[in-house]
Amino acid sequence: MQTTSKLLNSADHSRDSAGLTYVYPVISRRAGGVSIGINLNPNNACNWRCVYCQVPDLKRGSAPRIDLEILEAELRSFLNELIHGNFMERYVPLEARNIRDIALSGNGEPTSAKEFDQVIELIGHIKKDFVLPADLKTVLITNGSLILRANVQAGLQKIAALNGEIWFKFDRASPGERRRINNTTISLKKIQENLNIAASICPTWLQTCIFQLDGRPPADDEVSSYLAFIRQLLECQIPFRGVLLYGLARPSLQPEASRLAAVEPAWFKDFEAKIRALGVTVKSNP
Repeated sequence: MQTTSKLLNSADHSRDSAGLTYVYPVISRRAGGVSIGINLNPNNACNWRCVYCQVPDLKRGSAPRIDLEILEAELRSFLNELIHGNFMERYVPLEARNIRDIALSGNGEPTSAKEFDQVIELIGHIKKDFVLPADLKTVLITNGSLILRANVQAGLQKIAALNGEIWFKFDRASPGERRRINNTTISLKKIQENLNIAASICPTWLQTCIFQLDGRPPADDEVSSYLAFIRQLLECQIPFRGVLLYGLARPSLQPEASRLAAVEPAWFKDFEAKIRALGVTVKSNP
């Protein structure tokens, strides 16, 4: 297995650092240690196009056919290297030398893979063959748009059985802002319906990326719409766990990259406080 020649850090989530097709290691700020990434979109295809996305040559589309034999061989080999080899000592900073999760994210929407539920089942089988931390999570990072698919829901049930959770993307509440930030026309009603299904099957967090675009943070009316949506979720008793609020960690590789910047710390803290004031748990990484 080819490995990176430098220490991993939270600002570099390169999918080819281990020289593998599907498996890659990262230091995750939100997970707080080593995250074993599973990239089901090595073709750099996604059904959304978020302006802050760090995927090079991103294109519209779905995941290609997943070679489950290659994925199994890669994940077994990499887990063996993490646990029994010297990968941690050579490539991971001392403070991050713990395996926190196996995360399905990668270079596109992972639930677009036709083999999605088979992939989760495979991860479960492989985990049984290794001595792993008892609290090791299986995390799905998703835009939630394909939750209605039967194979996706079957996969979510398997994730729930693997101490899993879903990080469900929700960046903006108004239709115009979703088109501008995520390049999607999905409605707020559909997001709520999909979120309700996801959260009813598996522990689910909303994940929201906050940043400036053209020198401005989200406008006051967008903030109001976002908070109104959170209140509606609470009123409808949608069983989400809380909000993962984060800022720009890595440079965008989209055409809008030069127009993006971090929000002021005071603005971020104020927005976080407004969400908390609704009685919602917030985990933040500015």
